[in-house]
Amino acid sequence: MSDEENSDIRDDLARIQAAQAARLDAARPEAVARQAKRGLQTIRASIEAFIDPNSFVEYGGLAAPARDDMTGPADGLVMGTATVDGRPIVVAGYDFTVYAGSQGAINHRKTDRMFALAERNGWPVVGWWDGGGARTQDLALTAKGPTPAFVTFARLSGKAPTIAMVTGAAFAGQANLSGLSDVVIAIPSATMGMAGPPLVAAALGHWLKPEEIGPMEVHEASGAIDILCPDESSAIATARQYLGYFRGRREPGPAGDQTLLRDIVPESPRRAYNVRKVVEGLSDTGSVLELRPKFGKAVVTALTRIDGWPVGMIANQPMVMAGAIDSDASDKIARFIQLCDAYDIPLLFLCDTPGLMVGPEVEKTALVRHSARILTALANATTSYMTVVLRKAYGLGYYVMGGAATEPDLLLAWPTAEFGGMGLEGAVNIIHRKELEAIADEEERAARHKERTDELKTYHTALATAERFHVDDVVDPADTRAILVNTLAALPQPDPHRGRKRVIEPW
Repeated sequence: MSDEENSDIRDDLARIQAAQAARLDAARPEAVARQAKRGLQTIRASIEAFIDPNSFVEYGGLAAPARDDMTGPADGLVMGTATVDGRPIVVAGYDFTVYAGSQGAINHRKTDRMFALAERNGWPVVGWWDGGGARTQDLALTAKGPTPAFVTFARLSGKAPTIAMVTGAAFAGQANLSGLSDVVIAIPSATMGMAGPPLVAAALGHWLKPEEIGPMEVHEASGAIDILCPDESSAIATARQYLGYFRGRREPGPAGDQTLLRDIVPESPRRAYNVRKVVEGLSDTGSVLELRPKFGKAVVTALTRIDGWPVGMIANQPMVMAGAIDSDASDKIARFIQLCDAYDIPLLFLCDTPGLMVGPEVEKTALVRHSARILTALANATTSYMTVVLRKAYGLGYYVMGGAATEPDLLLAWPTAEFGGMGLEGAVNIIHRKELEAIADEEERAARHKERTDELKTYHTALATAERFHVDDVVDPADTRAILVNTLAALPQPDPHRGRKRVIEPW
């Protein structure tokens, strides 16, 4: 066949090729420019930056809006399958240049299709939810009634990891998809809300800009987003990192000087320290990904790796309320346990807490119920977990931080650890109340209180507790990582499962 004959293309094929080319960024310079004015790249560029090269198989790329008088490539939704690090995923994202990323009748059918495939095959879903909810012009044209997409997406909980990328304006339906996701990754210029400016104006009587409704600093503090990245490039790298924790062990990474761990916890039990230094010290270098850092600040929750093994760390933060657990910290811990347990990621508790927060103000937050969520999640978890008591292990705080009663797979203590059913100073007030009340002189009473407290502390030191075999061992902090590595290697590896092990609550 000659070159001239080989270059001939039938009309039917030419029409398809032209339609396929028309949806690409190269054919839409004005749309690309509009996104650039928003400080963002197009959804196709975002997807290509996220996935492995040449791995995208698009579904519904030739879809058009349901109304004859409207146009827009792919009906404003780009979706399909791809791979990340060689493993299959579903990617989907609304195209803000097509009717502000609104959810049209046809692109609703597309998400119905894609989420159902993800559920059937156990594929993780990564979505860019940039848009303002339902497309009003299309509402009467949804032939089969309300979309099942939201229901199907909700059923993915615990079956496959789901990631929401909030890089633009996520309102209404897009905000709902974000809230249903396992993790929400956002950038500072993004905004999110259950209703956009038109509905807010109708309800409140005045118009607000999108950024006035749900700015990221609000959502970061409230815990609605898990990770705030400086820009979309960083968000994409973070999403790839997040997915990696759900894919088993990787090559062991380097770690920092373990002898530095010996000096992180101060000798004085009244001095605070940053527990993130312990988290980072025990982890492979550069492997820590903290979730919700500005919410429930009395605890740190982070996905990380130890000798290549994925691990979920839960650590009390002595720099905030001395590590006492309040309602926000309770919710943060409980959901993180569910997340790790659903995908069989081992947990590591780093305990240093005086217990649950006390007082009339915290009772107004229903701590009674919120704190119960932690133990309910942990007692019903089947993933392996280990506990290292760094310093204080008091009362119910110790209980819910993987204490002896919950039978962790490994229970270690550092030399700085101290144990008790409650804070020891408070215990002395109860045990020796009559003796102390009988002492009239305040200085003498304070001296006797210290004496009794020191006696109680001697009985509850790490060494004394180990002698009664309430912990498995008291270890040099510098040896902790090596012991954890050997334990992780010894723990049974879970059988792969395609079904749901447990639901992960959205909150």
